[in-house]
Amino acid sequence: MKEYGVFDIIGPVMIGPSSSHTAGAARIAQVAISIVKKGFYRVDFHLHGSFAKTYKGHGTDKALLAGVLGFKPNDKRLRDSFAIAKKEGLEFHFIKDDLGTVHPNTAKLVFYYKDGTTSSVTGSSIGGGNIEIIEINDVLISYNGKFPTIILKYGEQKGVIYEVSKLLATNNYNIESIKTVKQDEEVTLIIELNERLKKDLIDKIINDKRYDYANYIEGVK
Repeated sequence: MKEYGVFDIIGPVMIGPSSSHTAGAARIAQVAISIVKKGFYRVDFHLHGSFAKTYKGHGTDKALLAGVLGFKPNDKRLRDSFAIAKKEGLEFHFIKDDLGTVHPNTAKLVFYYKDGTTSSVTGSSIGGGNIEIIEINDVLISYNGKFPTIILKYGEQKGVIYEVSKLLATNNYNIESIKTVKQDEEVTLIIELNERLKKDLIDKIINDKRYDYANYIEGVK
């Protein structure tokens, strides 16, 4: 039987009318900026399903932009996120889109950088202010943003899970959960921890040349 916390039942403290359309939206964006690199000058918000249909009336657009600005769902500045973003010189666009067979409250955030590169994060607001990140830079994952997390993508090979797990255990870290996603010959490894990693371990894991993609996310409360 699934256990529910108090915020799953009564919802989070927030600004706006809907835990799914405002609190969840802000949290998707807040987690997204903890994943992508800093220095983006533009963000495109691709809105799917009910997000696309009601984003203006429910304040989903303001909430997503507030999250990108680093504001939490209960931050009073959420209402003024458009004006604040424009003042800070951040370009933003909201695009109605069909993202396929995903939750109706889903948004894909595409971040643009001056060097011509982009990064993308797709997340769903699943109720009560809870979210699930389902894609990072076209890599399918499942991440709720609550725990410090290591995400690695690499060509299928033996020993990666063992070596990373051993490194963590040797340094007295406990693994909250571990899962893999396979696409063709590519593997995405997602390891959630119950405490933050020290910088030297982050550098050791992230800079390993075996990985096509490597990221460490602190987690957003």
